[in-house]
Amino acid sequence: MAYSLWSLLGFTVWTLLVVLLGIGLPRIRAVVVDKARPNSFQPAVPHGSERYQRTMRAHMNCVENLPVFAALVLLGAVVELESALFQAAALTVLPARVLQSVTHIASGRNRAVLLRFAFFSVQFACFLTMAALLALHGLG
Repeated sequence: MAYSLWSLLGFTVWTLLVVLLGIGLPRIRAVVVDKARPNSFQPAVPHGSERYQRTMRAHMNCVENLPVFAALVLLGAVVELESALFQAAALTVLPARVLQSVTHIASGRNRAVLLRFAFFSVQFACFLTMAALLALHGLG
């Protein structure tokens, strides 16, 4: 399996872990110990700690970017793009995504926000690189 596909699998698993460990388990725990009702988690109403709310936003960031990354990786696989740069860009996305999520969850301070933006910028640059390589391959 191509490295880009492994990176896509990692991104998907990371997205699932963030929602399961960071949102699902705290909600289940709150319901089990009778601190919350099962229907009390309304998306339009802020609830939980500041860290919990950052975790929800970090998960949404994953969900928003996963389709873009998946489209690029899957297009690369379909057209059999075997570029080392394409694979390297795809491999770079996963650690940048994980670091962005961890930073987002850990702190909302200015320095953390700037670091989080740096990790997002790395991903965005990789997305643009992958898209450009796909376009060049298509013109090829």
